[in-house]
Amino acid sequence: MLVVLLVAFWSVVWPYLVGGLVLGGVTAGGWWLWRTDRLIRGGDQRWRQDEAVKAGHRGLTLAEVDLMTGTQFEDFVVDLCRRDGCTEVRRVGGSHDNGADVRGRLPDGRSMVIQCKRYAPKRKIPSHEVRDLLGAQVHFKADVAIFVATTYFTGPAEQTAAQNEIVAVHRDHLGLWNSGASLPSLTAVNGSGQGDRQHRKRWRETYE
Repeated sequence: MLVVLLVAFWSVVWPYLVGGLVLGGVTAGGWWLWRTDRLIRGGDQRWRQDEAVKAGHRGLTLAEVDLMTGTQFEDFVVDLCRRDGCTEVRRVGGSHDNGADVRGRLPDGRSMVIQCKRYAPKRKIPSHEVRDLLGAQVHFKADVAIFVATTYFTGPAEQTAAQNEIVAVHRDHLGLWNSGASLPSLTAVNGSGQGDRQHRKRWRETYE
C-alpha cells in the first residue's frame, strides 16, 4: 500500500523527500565539521600547553584557565606538578574521590594530596572545603595537603589552612606557579595573605 500511494502521489511528495534528504545531509555534514574542528582545536591547545609546561614557561593565561572544565584543570595541575619534579602524580578526582583530586609525591619524597577547584574568580573558597581536604589528608595518610584554586579563599578558610599547615594556592599563587615558580617555593608564602583590591588589580594586569 505504501508503495502504491508513493507512486500515485509521487509528483506531490518528491520535492519534500528530496528536501528532507538535502536538509539531513547538510545537518550531518555541519555536525561532522563542528566536531572535527573542536577535536583539532582541543588537541592543539593541549599540545601547546604540554610543551609550554615542559619548557617551564607560562603556557596559558589565567583567563584561559578559567575556561577549563574541572577535569581539564585537574590535568593542568598534574602537568605543573610533574614539571616541578613531583613523582607518582596522578589524577584521582571523581564522584568517589574522598576529597582528593590529585595524588603523588613532592620532589623530596613526601606524599601529597591535592584538591583542585576551578571556580569563577569572584567566588571564594569557604572554610568547609578546606576542612574536607584536611579529612582527605587523614584518609590517605598524606604528608602534605595542597588546595589549588582559580580564585581566593575566605578569611576563615585561609586561617583554617594556615592553622592546619595546608598549602593554600590561591589565584595569585597559581599565577606564579603557572609562570614558572616551583610548587615547593609556594609553601614559603603560604598564609601570607591575598592582598587588597589594588594589589589584585596589579596581579590581573601581570598574569592575565
